[in-house]
Amino acid sequence: MSKPRKTYRPAPARPISPSAPAPQSSGIAKPPSALREPPSASPTFDAFAIAAPGLAPFIERELGVLGIPVRERSAAGVGFDATAPQLLAVNLWSRMASRVLVRLAHFEARDFATLEKQAARVAWLRVLAPGAPVRLRVTCRKSRLYHSDAVAERVARGIETAVRGAHASGRARDDDEDEGEAPAQLIVVRFDHDRCTISADSSGALLHRRGWRQAIAKAPLRETLAASMLAACEWNGDVPLVDPFCGSGTIGIEGALRARNIAPGIGRVFAMEQWPHADVTLSRQLRDDARAQERPWEGVPIVLRDRDAGACAAAVANAERAGVRDACTIEHGSLSETDLAAIGERGLVLTNPPYGLRISEGADLRSLYARLGDVVKAGGPGWQLGILVPDQRLLSPTTLSFDPVLRTTNGGLPVTVERSCTTKKTATPVRRENRHQARK
Repeated sequence: MSKPRKTYRPAPARPISPSAPAPQSSGIAKPPSALREPPSASPTFDAFAIAAPGLAPFIERELGVLGIPVRERSAAGVGFDATAPQLLAVNLWSRMASRVLVRLAHFEARDFATLEKQAARVAWLRVLAPGAPVRLRVTCRKSRLYHSDAVAERVARGIETAVRGAHASGRARDDDEDEGEAPAQLIVVRFDHDRCTISADSSGALLHRRGWRQAIAKAPLRETLAASMLAACEWNGDVPLVDPFCGSGTIGIEGALRARNIAPGIGRVFAMEQWPHADVTLSRQLRDDARAQERPWEGVPIVLRDRDAGACAAAVANAERAGVRDACTIEHGSLSETDLAAIGERGLVLTNPPYGLRISEGADLRSLYARLGDVVKAGGPGWQLGILVPDQRLLSPTTLSFDPVLRTTNGGLPVTVERSCTTKKTATPVRRENRHQARK
């Protein structure tokens, strides 16, 4: 006797068109009231939002929604001028930036005497209170001053001379090494062709650390990458979202936060809130504005599934901490049991499935990807598949046609977000140039 189909509550929705222009909404209904007031005479910050590869255009769009003009955009991120309310709003609302730096100084230095003299002139008291602990990160590229520890020592002297009781320490580090660091103001020093740029981190912990993901499963996906996958696939909460390999629930939870217009940074604090002239009233007002813009869940299904019961338990705990448990249906079950037709006539399957370099080294994944394609096709023509892969050859067993919508990295590995086409194409879904690149 066959099992009865589960019924969900799909809401009326429009199909996702692969040819449609990128949505202008970034999950913010309107700029916070603190940003809609006429600009005051308060000083501005020379800010730079750091982006993972491929994400700068999405961050630029987020700034546009906040009403903040972009001064420059590069592969590394987005530069802009910001008042204190704007700087805090970017930290509070950006779903995809890694962190937001404030540039304090930029000068040429070809010897340590010049570096030490210039470091003493930096306006440290703008971002460092007396007694503040400071952590330095130094990188040197094609410069006469190439020894990062020696550069850090000279900059530390400048800080400790200018700021009473400050203690600066550190060495060259990557962001991935920051997990678990004790709270301290991060100062980033970068030498490039003898030009030194000194910046202060306004974010604190990396922005993907929203505060809700404490339970994790195998191969966790960063929240910023999950949010970028949703943006690249143009999902705004108007059609059902399904992740059949949900792990700790990151994609679905980020989707629920986006659909309900919950600010990703609402549950955490930022380094700039500890700066000497930080305005406590402003911080409270921006958070109150963000909470006022939250929307109730409108019933569009967000279905998270995994064959690992422990992963499902982690997803439940994380969704509860994020405040979106009511919006997420979390099920323990296999890929083959996923019934998209019971969820709705149209929707998006968005997932980060296993691949060899991640957790299934040596396993034959062709049958898994073939089943994934079968599940999507069984849902009907209104369903699309968005998938994160390191090698386009993995897509061939799905027998679906795909368009790349984002090229980025995951754990240092180059990956592509591919979205299936709604109309059948005669061309092979895996392009020859991508096959060639994948072998390199």
